[in-house]
Order: sequence, then C-alpha cells, then structure tokens
Amino acid sequence: MTTNSQTIRLTTAQAVIKYLSVQHSVTDGVRRRLVPAALGIFGHGNVAGLGQAFDEMADDMPFIQGRHEQYMAHISTAFAKASQRQAVLAVTASIGPGALNLVTAAGLATVNRLPLLLLPGDTYATRHQGPVLQQLEHPTEADATVNDAFRPVSRFFDRITRPEQLLTALPQAMRVLTSPTDTGAVVLSLPQDVQSHAYDFPVDFFAPRDWKIRRPLPDPAEIQEVAELIRAARRPVIIAGGGIHYSDAHAALERLAGQAGIPVVETFGGKGAVTKDEWWQVGGVGLEGNFASNVLVKQADLVLSVGTRLTDFATGSQSIFENNDVKFAALNVVDADTRKQGATGILADARLGLEALAQALEGHSTPDAWQDTVQTEKARWAPIRTQWLDADTPYNPEDHPHVPVTAAVLTQPQLIGIMQEHARSGDTVIAAAGGPPGDLQKVWDATGNRHCHLEFGFSCMGYEIAAGMGVRLAEGNNDNRVVTFIGDGTFLMAPTEILTAAQEGLNVTIIVSENHGYQVIHRLQMNRTGKEFGNEFRYRTAAGSVAAADAPKARLDGEYLKVDLRQIAEGLGALAIRATTAAEVRDALASTRDTQGPVVIVVPTVPHVDLPGGDVWWDVAPAEVSGQDWVRTLRADYEQARGRQRWFG
Repeated sequence: MTTNSQTIRLTTAQAVIKYLSVQHSVTDGVRRRLVPAALGIFGHGNVAGLGQAFDEMADDMPFIQGRHEQYMAHISTAFAKASQRQAVLAVTASIGPGALNLVTAAGLATVNRLPLLLLPGDTYATRHQGPVLQQLEHPTEADATVNDAFRPVSRFFDRITRPEQLLTALPQAMRVLTSPTDTGAVVLSLPQDVQSHAYDFPVDFFAPRDWKIRRPLPDPAEIQEVAELIRAARRPVIIAGGGIHYSDAHAALERLAGQAGIPVVETFGGKGAVTKDEWWQVGGVGLEGNFASNVLVKQADLVLSVGTRLTDFATGSQSIFENNDVKFAALNVVDADTRKQGATGILADARLGLEALAQALEGHSTPDAWQDTVQTEKARWAPIRTQWLDADTPYNPEDHPHVPVTAAVLTQPQLIGIMQEHARSGDTVIAAAGGPPGDLQKVWDATGNRHCHLEFGFSCMGYEIAAGMGVRLAEGNNDNRVVTFIGDGTFLMAPTEILTAAQEGLNVTIIVSENHGYQVIHRLQMNRTGKEFGNEFRYRTAAGSVAAADAPKARLDGEYLKVDLRQIAEGLGALAIRATTAAEVRDALASTRDTQGPVVIVVPTVPHVDLPGGDVWWDVAPAEVSGQDWVRTLRADYEQARGRQRWFG
C-alpha cells in the first residue's frame, strides 16, 4: 500500500479490512469495536484477495479459521445476539458452494433480526477469463451469479464491481448492522478479481467512526392511549420478546409488571426477559409454553406484546386468544410489529416505552382477583414441573408400555432438571431446533441471571454448537459456563466446529440427549399422520440398494443405529464423557466446569417420553385425502380444532 497526504492506495480487500477495523458502535455512551474479529475459510475465490488482506492486517483484525461456512456464520450470529446486537464478527467464504453455504445463516440472521456481516467471494467481474470455475452461466441474465441467492434473505446486498464502490457500500452496510429496525444479514459480494484491484482511497475514509445505536422515543399520545387500555383492562397480560434483551429493558419491564400487577409471559426470544422470580413472572408462552402462562393468555382481555413478532408458536396459530373481548397493544421499534393483531401501537425503544408506561400508570394496579388467579395458576404448574424434572425418582418403563426399550435410564426432562441444578448466575444454556428449545421454553428457570439463548425464529439445526462458541467469544468470563443442549440428530448434522473450539481453546460444554432420532418431529408425525416414518435412526431391515429396480421393500424400521457420539467428539478434540445415570451426569458437569477447551457430555435418554403439552394448538394439517383410515380421523380432528382460529385486525 502507498500513501500521500490525501489518499492511500489499497486493494479492495485491504480497504474492506482496514475500514472494518476502525468502526465502533455506541450504545448509551458505551463505545466498543463493531467488528472485533473475523472468521473464514479460504478458496480460490478469496485467498489472494481477502486472504492476503487478513494476513497483512492480522494485528488489527484477528482471524479465526472455521470448518464449515454455515456454522462460522452461526458463530457470528450468536456472538451478535449475546452482545445485544452491538458487535458482529465478519465472515468470509470462497466462490460457489463455499459462498452458498452462508445462505442459510443469512436467513437465520435476517429472520431473527440479528446483525451478520458476510464477505463471500464471487465470480470474475471482468469477462476475459470466462466461463470460470463455479460460474453460473444464466441463459438470459449474464450478470447473475450464485450469490444472487443472498438477495431475498439479506437486509442489505451489494456486489462490489469497482473498488471505489466501497466508499458508499461500507457505510451503508454499517448503518444496517447498527439499526434496531433494519438489521439482519449484510452481504458484500466481492468478485475474485476485484478483491485484488487497487484504488486511491481518501485517507479520511479510514478514520475511526462511531455508529450510534439509537433508542426511538415514544410518542406521549401513544403512551397515553395504551395506558388507558391497561387501566380499563381487568385481566391484562404482557408478552415479552427478544426486544427486551436488545434494549436492556429488563428493569423497566419488572418495574411496570410489579407496579401495575400485570403477569409477564415470554416468547422463545424473550426467555429470561424477567430476571426475578416474582408472583407475576410466569414463564414461557405458546405451543411450548407452560400451563400457567397459556391459561392466563387464554383469559386475558388485554395483551400487551413488547419486542416480539408474535409468531405462530406464541399465538398457537392464532388460537390462544380465547377471550371474545380481548384487545391488543404493542410496543416495538418496528412499525409493522406495532400493528399486528390490530394492536394499538407504541413505536419506540422497549426500555423507553416501558419506562413511560410505568410513569403513566403510577398508582394503578390490576384487580386483586386477577392477581389471585395468576398466583393460583403459577402454583398449580410448579409441582408438575418439579415432578418432571426430578432425576432422583427412577424412570419406570411400566408407566410407558409403548416406549422402546433402550439402555437409557433418564428422560430428557430429568436431564434438564440436572442441568438446572448445576446452572449458576451468569451461565448460559443454548438451544435452537428439535425438542431442546421447546423443553427449555417450558421448564427452564432463567431468573437469577441464568441466561437462556434460544434461536427459534428460524429453528435452524446446526446453529447450536457454533452458537456456543459465539456466546463464549462474547462472554469472556470463563467462570460463567456456556452450555449447548442438543439432540443426537443435531449433533450428527454439525459437529465440525468442535475442532475450531479446540483450536481456539474455547470453554464450551455440549450436552447431547441421545434419543435415537429426530424425536420432536417423530412426535408431531404421530400426532398428524399416526405412523412413524423416516424420523428415527434405525437400520434398514433388508440389504440392497434402494435405487435398484429390484430394491427390497423393507423400511428403516430395524434396530437403532449404533453410533459412538462420545468417540466422534473425542476425535474432534473435545474432552468427551458418556454419562448414563443421574449421579454420572452430575459428576460430569461438576468435574468439567473449569475444563479448558470443549467438553461433550453424551447422555442416553428415553425416547418418546416428553414433557406435558401446553394445551395449545398448532396449525399443521394432516392429509386432506388418504387411503389410511387413521389419517382421515386425524384430519377430522384437525378440522374441528381449526375452528378455534381467529382473525385479529
């Protein structure tokens, strides 16, 4: 690189890294690096450009070597979530399949409104080499590349075909990354040749810059309108979402709920929004919520949603709001979310909006009868939860005659009970897809600063192990344990980043519930089709190729697969333990709390023994026509249940 008094000559790739290394976010006066590090895998599409730049500027932009592009990006997304959307990790990949492996992660980040910065390579902007390796030759769009697949799942996409385009593209990318309303995946698609092209950039372009993460102020008239709704309500409920975490609104939420006597229930994203175990703190809501939360929402005459998109898991596919007179209010930074359910909206930062509501409701409290109902329902749920989490009362197979016989002696709820015993203030438990996030939503006690990091907006298998690393990178205090809780299905799908955790010496614990398959979908399948098919990990009962013309008709209904998950984890560099009994699990957790590097604890759990449902419907339709009698019965039941759905504004 060369410099004169006004310009500095850099390649496109060098300019990207130099610019990113001096960007900062500012929240409530606290300044931090916006992009403190990067992850990547190099191929021919980024090694000579971005690879060279990362090497030359390694002191300013630390680099982490990944094992799979999608999971590197999940590390970054979890880092951003654990950093309350105030920092991101840049992610680079090569051309073609390497770049496209990032698309799923882009979708996850955008759906969950989490910042993610992707720097995928792209095919040549110049044409004299072509067609080049991995180039998409579209018959009618000559400028199309596979990276155009990012467009529908990103909040900002730009293909950099000239170095000077960075002068506008990079600031716009930073704006989206730091916007509470517009954030999501940001993709700067970098053609392989353009990465190495040079330009005389203005020196001032690389001066340190701060990006303020704004808190939109509430409109006093909107606050007053919602306050009047609350004063008029006899049975109000607050549904708290992830926006509580991102705006650090926990104290404001607790003040309003305690002062006005309004019960608080939580979405997946909002799990842990209430940090105190108070009478009005009720827990998870919706399809995987607990009985108490769902009973209260069904009775509510006013639902105030704060910082949530209100997806179908929270609303029971619009069937949970049973009170004919129910009204809705919403507090959100996203205008569209203030209008869902025909709500009376407050467009504002969650913390500022809750503080203003508490002030407007000074001296108001809900009727004693409603507060008594809240405490009664919470008390009714408590012993049910305790019974299911009790790992010291042996599982009795005779109570479950239809459950497959395995070597497992613990149920998954009992395993969660042991994890709950072990959890301390500052610890984080992580889950995303399958049974674990639903079980944690239902029974995990996230009060007392025992964080629960659930990704369920995209419900992406493969997020969890990588997310543990992202949370650990954000949480530098090794006294606070980071635990990923997954099933064997997710573990077998994406174990590779365990090696990256070993390489980086990251203290993460992965607890695998080994129940022989995709059991949460098996449960749904049984409820909607009446017959298991293709969800458990079983051997085919006859040999031969299923693709052959004379292929055997036998299905995947043999014995459970024999897989040594402990050995796989050990081979990837983890301290791996197989623990079967409650005592062994407790000992494994206690003895590895301070272990340097990744720990994997594999626990056999009894298949098909699940926590009780939350008495909430979900719209998954059985086949409308079928030659199987039981499917026709299930369809009739579905048609009847669908009558509970309602339309709201």
